[in-house]
Amino acid sequence: MTARAADRARYDRATAHLDAPVAIVDLDAFDANADDLVRRAGGKPIRVASKSVRCRALLERVLAREGFAGIMSFTLAESLWLARSGFDDVLLAYPSADRSGFAELAADPKLAAAVTVMVDDPAQLRLIDEARNGGTEEVRVCLELDTSFKALGGKVRIGALRSPLHSPVQVAALARAIARRPGFKLVGVMAYEGHVAGVGDAVEGHPARSRAIRMMQAAARKELAERRAETIAAVRGVAPELEFVNGGGTGSVQHTAAERAVTEIAAGSGLFVPRLFDNYTSFSGRPAALFAQPVVRRPGVGIVTVLGGGYPASGVAGADRSPVPYLPEGLRYDPQEGAGEVQTPLHGPPADDLLIGDKVWFRHAKAGELCERFDTLRLVEGDEVTASVPTYRGEGHTFL
Repeated sequence: MTARAADRARYDRATAHLDAPVAIVDLDAFDANADDLVRRAGGKPIRVASKSVRCRALLERVLAREGFAGIMSFTLAESLWLARSGFDDVLLAYPSADRSGFAELAADPKLAAAVTVMVDDPAQLRLIDEARNGGTEEVRVCLELDTSFKALGGKVRIGALRSPLHSPVQVAALARAIARRPGFKLVGVMAYEGHVAGVGDAVEGHPARSRAIRMMQAAARKELAERRAETIAAVRGVAPELEFVNGGGTGSVQHTAAERAVTEIAAGSGLFVPRLFDNYTSFSGRPAALFAQPVVRRPGVGIVTVLGGGYPASGVAGADRSPVPYLPEGLRYDPQEGAGEVQTPLHGPPADDLLIGDKVWFRHAKAGELCERFDTLRLVEGDEVTASVPTYRGEGHTFL
């Protein structure tokens, strides 16, 4: 029996009493992935990206482990909810225009002490001030450095379109503007190198493309390390008591941690290890989050149909954004239908051994987005479900 076949047997036994669709987290794999992130971080704390987890119970579990500290959130409403729930170090990774949220933040000492918001434009500071509605609490802010890699004299740009602040001079100028503005405290700098941390460099079946990605990433890491160090030196000249410098992501943990200027690493997808994180030379994790759909039809020889399953991930539409049939091994989508909204035909030799009601296990493409489809995660240890915990959706929250 292969390791994957053994996992399938465990998951089927653990969930035999549960009807599909069902989503699980294999806690042995989750914890092993957490340990690997800590190992790669080399002693620097890991701030957990909540968008990749979207489950309070699992955020609490990982933050209880040595090597993890703080949350990186994705909306202001989520940040305030987490802070009210007892999380005392929440960094909002994206700028917000949530005026009512800023009014709440500025009026509550506990929230203001726990939540740090992201800015990269003076207009965002003005929006926060206009939204205060009488609130006088000092708002903690973090600046975001654009990490994009520019080649051929700037004619080629690689990286996500995020912050407009690319140079140390630009970041330092906004730092000075914050220092002059009452009601704000600059506490951190973030720089997320998505073109390194979030792009696999070992694309199956594409060796030339993989080599090109590795060459690009090596050059991008070198350029960013130098620019990030210069930026932090410039910002510390304005804010010498800067509390943190956040960088990295699951795919670049060890590289980013090696930079002296960086004080903490952001990671989250490496806990669940969705399918988009299979193609890396820098690490190899264990799939920890899966979902199962029930077989409801047998249209012909070598074909079964499962209920639903069309859960595409965000990003540029493509086959890599679909879930992948994982267990039993050897199933594939019908090329004319793919993953369907209400039914999904699957081809392959294992189909003939599947009965009506059997489970087919899938891996989603992007980590936390699975939790937008399910209100409960079943936590599996060995071949038992030892707990059932709500996702954000299960607690009545869809923050985006």
